[in-house]
Amino acid sequence: MREGTQLTQAEPGHRYEVFHTDCPARNVVDHVTSRWGIWVLISLRSNNLRFYELRDSIQGISEKMLAQTLRALVRDALVWREVEPTTPPQVTYGLTEFGQDVGEPLTDLFDRITQHLPPRSAG
Repeated sequence: MREGTQLTQAEPGHRYEVFHTDCPARNVVDHVTSRWGIWVLISLRSNNLRFYELRDSIQGISEKMLAQTLRALVRDALVWREVEPTTPPQVTYGLTEFGQDVGEPLTDLFDRITQHLPPRSAG
């Protein structure tokens, strides 16, 4: 890699420089690890869901934030979007192969935390 330039696509044997602020891979990492990005990827890990199903599965997310998060994840090729031409349109989301690959360690982390976290005390 030449000094002062960023790779726009990973070349064979090279990796993106994710610690550089203008690295495209850094944007994907930011979207995946955002407050809502993780929850969307985990929610889609086993089922394709419609927008309202996703919204209902992630407590606390607004429709605006869900829409913004989904747009970013679709743009990053982690999530696919399918629109059925009905009235109103029905939109379904699911994980791409890349999204499944990226989401797998997040699911493992989620499962480890929920399985090993001490029980909540009543009080």
